[in-house]
Amino acid sequence: MRLVTFVPPDGAPRAGALLGDVVVDLAVAAPLVIEEAEGLRWDMLSLLRADQNEVNLDSAAAILAAVTQMLGAEPAASIQDPESPSFTAALAGPGGSLSIGGEAMLLPLSQVRLLAPLPNPTSLRIYESFEEHAIAARTLRGAGLPGEWYRGPSFSFANHGAVFGPEDAIPMPHGATLDYALGLACVIGHPARDLSPEETDPVIAGYTLLNAWVDREAEELERALGCGPAKSRDFATSLGPWLVTPDELELYRDGGRLHIVLVGRVNGIERSRAAAGSQYYPFAELIAHASRAVTLHPGEVIGSGAVGGGTLLEMGGGFGPWLEPGDQVELEGTALGVLSNSVT
Repeated sequence: MRLVTFVPPDGAPRAGALLGDVVVDLAVAAPLVIEEAEGLRWDMLSLLRADQNEVNLDSAAAILAAVTQMLGAEPAASIQDPESPSFTAALAGPGGSLSIGGEAMLLPLSQVRLLAPLPNPTSLRIYESFEEHAIAARTLRGAGLPGEWYRGPSFSFANHGAVFGPEDAIPMPHGATLDYALGLACVIGHPARDLSPEETDPVIAGYTLLNAWVDREAEELERALGCGPAKSRDFATSLGPWLVTPDELELYRDGGRLHIVLVGRVNGIERSRAAAGSQYYPFAELIAHASRAVTLHPGEVIGSGAVGGGTLLEMGGGFGPWLEPGDQVELEGTALGVLSNSVT
């Protein structure tokens, strides 16, 4: 599945699933598979936590399958359940939208606003898992990669209250030397603690693109003080455009890594291209490390950090040119879509 958080034209944000170029509104379509669907919360965090018995990733998949089956059936169909109010699902309009009780189950992407797939993660860890980026960043600062880097992964917390989604404008901090950081993220879908890398697959709900925006000037000060990244990443992290469940990416998985191509563009000009399969510490090791003596909860985000060549710092030899207000940054990943943001 490709899961989204979306805002319909006349409603509040909620979770949906992509079917081609339309969004299946899970809240509206829920009666197809759930008898008592009224009053249930259909947001991404509720799906991940499964704190309502019938709202979880499995029920979302069942709803998507039911809608798909209906689209392949007769143009109009009536569904009657003696235990619940009757409703009619019909294909209508040029786009072939389905409706229940007058509410559309299918909404064209052009008619909704996508938010970050998980707008309110419970935590956000950004690792430095790509060796090529780690070496390049330190070399440009006149240092080498310390041997401790190879003893295990390390992360810094980012601001999980400053998460942006596709097409959002990123407010540039005053006086910032602004850079993008092209990477991946996975979302935790089950509680986990003290896992080995071999035990991590079942806890991954899905993957998405990550832009770990960074103020390079603030980062330099933090490094000089032996701390950070901290304030240099405090203002924004972008996720999206959707959350792709692991089964959708099985074709690209090998040795615990996703062998996909990641591309970064500024104002339509390609500035970064990298193979995600070069990740030195795969997500299995990142999750195992994060879970050591700590319980991970559904809705926590684990970021890979920048891929090799995935920043302007590397592309510009440490001197930019850096991002300016009005710039458009697009990150693209095989099977993961395009995450686009403007700088303001």
